[in-house]
Amino acid sequence: MFSYDDYKEIIRLVKESGRYMSYSEAMHADEWILMRHDVEYSVERALALSKVEESMDFRSVFFFQWTNNSYNILSRKNRDILTEMHERGQQIGLHFALNGMTDMQIVRQRIRKEAGMLSDMLGFPITAFSIHRPSPQVLRENIKLDGLLNAYQDNFFVFNPEAGPDDSPEVKYLSDANHIWRYGYPDEKTIRAHKKIQILVHPFGWTKEGFDNLENYKSLVREKYTELIDSIDRECKDFAEFREQFERPPV
Repeated sequence: MFSYDDYKEIIRLVKESGRYMSYSEAMHADEWILMRHDVEYSVERALALSKVEESMDFRSVFFFQWTNNSYNILSRKNRDILTEMHERGQQIGLHFALNGMTDMQIVRQRIRKEAGMLSDMLGFPITAFSIHRPSPQVLRENIKLDGLLNAYQDNFFVFNPEAGPDDSPEVKYLSDANHIWRYGYPDEKTIRAHKKIQILVHPFGWTKEGFDNLENYKSLVREKYTELIDSIDRECKDFAEFREQFERPPV
């Protein structure tokens, strides 16, 4: 369910529906399907999934965090990746982490600030954002900012804390959070049943092999381990003599 082949089938169904749109296009349409990616742990996996999309002549929006302990959005390597994705037609957005903030005025200010900084660093405009693990308070706030579309504003998302699994809201929200499709799966039946759909896919959960949750985490840890070893080796000349002792990841 989480292999690249599985993802290609989702893309095929979305394309065949004829309703796939960007967030800005959906603002003025009565029927649409939105596809977004919140990038949590691995820029490389986001890049890999973007290439799966492009193999099917498909583009979507990838939201990246400033304050993420697993990747540095300002590193030369990651900035190059985001620039490459943008130049190939993928939309880049801000994945905003609340980090404990509860003052909604400050939240608005920080979103604007982070989006502006990301635009300055990358050299192209950032026009959309999603919120990392949005609290009910934030969802109720329905944040709308000039020049920045919010993936959770009421044009694209219906907040109803009382909704059950069988309810049919105006916007059907599908998410693979924690390697589980809790709100339904984007199969043909679901796509046909709803006029407005937003699909959230987390790139770290998808691989060519389609690992289950445990094996996916193991493979992710191995990748991040190798990335750390390579980074130390590039920065510290005296690490070379020790590197072979660290070549085997602990998982």
